[in-house]
Amino acid sequence: MTRPTERFGRRVESYVRSRPSYPQALVELLETECGLTPGWAVADIGSGTGILSRLFLESGCRVYGVEPNLEMRRAGEALLATYRLFTSLDGTAEDTGLPDAAVDLVAAGQAFHWFEAQAARREFSRLLRPQGWVVLVWNDRRKQGSPFLQAYEELLLAYGTDYQKVDHSRVGPKKIQSFFGREPVGTAAFDNHQSFRFEGLKARLLSSSYTPGPNHPRHTDMLRALRQIFEAFEVDDLVSIVYDTQVYYGQLS
Repeated sequence: MTRPTERFGRRVESYVRSRPSYPQALVELLETECGLTPGWAVADIGSGTGILSRLFLESGCRVYGVEPNLEMRRAGEALLATYRLFTSLDGTAEDTGLPDAAVDLVAAGQAFHWFEAQAARREFSRLLRPQGWVVLVWNDRRKQGSPFLQAYEELLLAYGTDYQKVDHSRVGPKKIQSFFGREPVGTAAFDNHQSFRFEGLKARLLSSSYTPGPNHPRHTDMLRALRQIFEAFEVDDLVSIVYDTQVYYGQLS
């Protein structure tokens, strides 16, 4: 299996073009529940192309984007070049490169399932200030609820190279509670969605690390199947992918 830090290097363009952001309600939740304020220092672990980092920067936080993949990191640096409070770091969840007690909040968007959990926990404990917080976030794509969503899921099951092995939904509440330790874990969920024309939907599909790339023998067949699904379910030349933005937040015991 491809190393997690290398999985997205050839998918950056599709990722930038098609991956969803996170709702502003996430920031409002952290303000209410964790005391997040402008000026907080945030470590965005597995920051990728900067989607979650931008949300915190727009809230007035200083953000350290920690990303091991060179192509993803450069895309994030380009996206966030105008934010003076953004610092990009070549590091991992297990070795961020940040000093002790450097941040008030550690965040991971669409990334925790790639971490070695216990090593990451030690690293987060080291770099958090006293009473600091951790938030784990996923845009969890709905697999049912409309004929299109169900057909898209069936396409992934049919063509995905290791889809079921790396799907983030395998990280359940038990593993998350174990990561936080004895402290209570807060949870929240928010609606989120994207609407795509065909080329956007194609980019969304190809942004996933478990879909066959251009040199794979099933790549062409997969895109043909995607076109068929799009044409079967589009309305006004659009289809919608719907997400539940799942949030887990707490302090490490």
